[in-house]
Amino acid sequence: MPELRKDPIVGRWVIIASERAKRPNELKGEGQAQVEPGLCPFCEGHEDKTPPEILAYRERGTRANGPGWRIRVVPNRFPALKIEGNLNKRGDGIYDKMVGVGAHEVIIESPKHRISTAELTDSNVQEVLWVYRDRLVDLKKDSRLVHGMIFKNVGAAAGASLEHTHSQLIVTPIVPISVWDEMTGALEFYNYRGRCIFCDMVQQELSFEKRVVLDTPHFTAVCPFASRFPFETWILPKAHSSHFENIPKPGVDDLGHVLRDVLSKLEHALDDPPYNYIIHTAPFDHQELPHYHWHIEIIPRLTKVAGFEWGTGFYINPVPPEDAAAFLREVDCRPASPQRERFERTTMV
Repeated sequence: MPELRKDPIVGRWVIIASERAKRPNELKGEGQAQVEPGLCPFCEGHEDKTPPEILAYRERGTRANGPGWRIRVVPNRFPALKIEGNLNKRGDGIYDKMVGVGAHEVIIESPKHRISTAELTDSNVQEVLWVYRDRLVDLKKDSRLVHGMIFKNVGAAAGASLEHTHSQLIVTPIVPISVWDEMTGALEFYNYRGRCIFCDMVQQELSFEKRVVLDTPHFTAVCPFASRFPFETWILPKAHSSHFENIPKPGVDDLGHVLRDVLSKLEHALDDPPYNYIIHTAPFDHQELPHYHWHIEIIPRLTKVAGFEWGTGFYINPVPPEDAAAFLREVDCRPASPQRERFERTTMV
């Protein structure tokens, strides 16, 4: 059974999950397995190669754990946390620990062997977002669980173990320290100014325009002012909301287009880079928060985090966000990308 242990100095929780070491390619140099469609466990017709499905959007008349699905959710075979058991919070001298109770699920985004979200249709991406919402709404009913983190790893350098397009959901019994720090900073701004800092950010970026990548009726995509990584991009809803699972249908429809478009721009501009995206959302046990604003952070893996970054918490970004946003705005997502070559010659050298 996994175990959660707390660092007594900085308050960071660590998941000790020894079973994760059994994953293919785990603890080796190569992180992503190149699997032929005929052998891929996520492809339609291979449902017996995954744990039984938790949820699936299916064609009418098809049976669970068989073909006919459009999106499928299954437990992770090598979970970081497990749904069974009690937390059993306890001390060990100066240390705190608890049983690693939680949920770890895989969202398989297409029955076909696709390797990119950009290869999906807008309606397919919209259904993926609905699945995210459905799983969060269901899991927040469990009083043991506190926070749900939805994320996607693409490419070996970003931690992907299989190339078939998929994302993951890990639900924890505590609020992760990065989310807690973000909420605390937002609350300090709200207490001082009486406004949501994310709402202010949206308005300021739209008026400034130079860091805006894409703007739609419901969302704004920007390269943030203090971008940690080259081409880091955030997608922020224009209407204030602290919980992703409260997203309305017009929001899902628009976000499906925005997410696919931004990822397409990044893939075409940067020659299919490895990347992560993470949905930052408020904890389950909080009501609507006036100071916090859910959002999506997309992080291309173009640079390495090395000793200085680990030791200080500083990040070194060689590409100003204004330049990154200007470049991405011009990308038209055609297969050839002369813009990328021109940008590399003039900016990256």
